[in-house]
Amino acid sequence: MSQEKNTQNFRYKTYDTAWCPGCGDFGILASLKAAVEELELDPHKIVFAGGIGQAAKTPQYISGNRFCGLHGRALPAMAGAKLANDDLTIIINTGDGDSYGEGGNHFMAAIRRNVNITHFAHDNQVYGLTLGQSSPTSLHGYVTGSQPYGSYNEPMNPVATALIMGAGFVARGFAGDQKQLKELMKAAIAYEGYALVDIFQPCVSFNKVNTYAWYKEHVRPVGDDHDPTNFDQALKAALTFEGADGAGIPTGILYNVKRPDYKAQSAVLQRGPLLKQGADYSFLEGEIRKFA
Repeated sequence: MSQEKNTQNFRYKTYDTAWCPGCGDFGILASLKAAVEELELDPHKIVFAGGIGQAAKTPQYISGNRFCGLHGRALPAMAGAKLANDDLTIIINTGDGDSYGEGGNHFMAAIRRNVNITHFAHDNQVYGLTLGQSSPTSLHGYVTGSQPYGSYNEPMNPVATALIMGAGFVARGFAGDQKQLKELMKAAIAYEGYALVDIFQPCVSFNKVNTYAWYKEHVRPVGDDHDPTNFDQALKAALTFEGADGAGIPTGILYNVKRPDYKAQSAVLQRGPLLKQGADYSFLEGEIRKFA
């Protein structure tokens, strides 16, 4: 398509936010806007969804269809939306608590179902909306106002979990590297099936450990020798977190293989989106009269 058409019809507006100045979510929002514009996705055919939390506010700050769900429940709701209307592009933005804590069961179920939805997890290793409690991905010993002696829990590794659960597309990004993050988002959106991008997102207000400077010192893009179709290589990269070997935490597409998605395995969905199949609701008339 021409640049003129792209600029005119595929431009996404962004709006004033309630995020703290310097929040890593700004980098994620900018990368998301650039990704959907470069993919020339029609704003009327896209749904930005979230649950509860600072990350989950993202749909409120970009033009397009929006869905704000319950805490941890955005994934199943949007799986239903995609099954009902396959013409929609579904992009879910949730935080580490929303994704892996309150919504941890739905996270695993989404991988198993493999419905064609895209999941961007803003991983700041803290509950920012509720003023700084440790989250499922907080490092062991992480000190908070409610845990002055540090977190006793070992951190969850979401990318390793996704791989072991059988996800076909798993990536890790950093909000401070918008150029790389934009490309990761584009690849995830284009993937046919459940796609996870876990995004390191500095929280300038409550996480004084995992800062922009900390991430810039510790993260590195996966090397040219990384094969995203090799599960063993992907798992090794996923498990490389603290950079004990001095190599740093790998970012990029860790794993990208084709898996049969939910639609491909459903005879009903092969007939087309549920929205277009039609339904006979006449049987409801009698049921409704019972409550008259």
